[in-house]
Amino acid sequence: MEACDKDVYRLTAADPGIGVQHMHRDLLLERFFTATISGNRPQARHLVDQQIESDCAPERILTELFWPTIQHVEKLYRADQLSQLGHNYATRLIRNLAEQMQLRLDQKERNGRKVLMSCGNQQAEELSALISADLLEANGFNVYFCGGGIANDELVAQVGELQPHVLVVFGAVPETVPQTRILIDRLHDINVCPNLQIVVGGGVFNRADGLAEEIGADLWATDPDELVKVITTEPDRRMAPNQRTVGRKQRAKRDAA
Repeated sequence: MEACDKDVYRLTAADPGIGVQHMHRDLLLERFFTATISGNRPQARHLVDQQIESDCAPERILTELFWPTIQHVEKLYRADQLSQLGHNYATRLIRNLAEQMQLRLDQKERNGRKVLMSCGNQQAEELSALISADLLEANGFNVYFCGGGIANDELVAQVGELQPHVLVVFGAVPETVPQTRILIDRLHDINVCPNLQIVVGGGVFNRADGLAEEIGADLWATDPDELVKVITTEPDRRMAPNQRTVGRKQRAKRDAA
């Protein structure tokens, strides 16, 4: 992880051309990945402790160590290059470490904005969303994280009751995209929360270009760090009604041709 090890940082600062930071980061990621997929809990904790002792900020450990490892685990698993056992070891262990890291995050003053967050119904997607929820909460948002597998009826009812400023669907899986599309359309149709901003990201949205716009999201992000940034910096962005349906109209025309 870049700049998290003091000695590595000093070496690189003295001679930027030697590339020690990147070498250290890649080695750390490799060791952490190996520890997690093999279920080596003491080794994984040791690597994280080393970063903490070198004054690496907790949010950087979440976004620059845990997050890329999760992404790599999922990529290999989808390609049948990682066993179910290795996948389970990694996702459960990283979740345990992420929950401990949340306690170390500096909490900013509450900003008065509420975020309701859901995700795909698989372990890696829920873990990615959990990290995102922790970072949003640390940045002052009041976060209600319900995880995956929640029916649309329940989400709509919760939006009506909670009246959140933002609904986030982070880390969706392909089979849940139609359900997310229906959810967005229903929320717009019944107008249960008129000023609601809908944000998606991670998971299948990172692999399917334009999908977020097609299903009517107001904002989208590729990773937890970017999610915090777009929600923080663009609180008033909303898709116009004609923009929400442009993808579907174009596809309908293609299907009819």
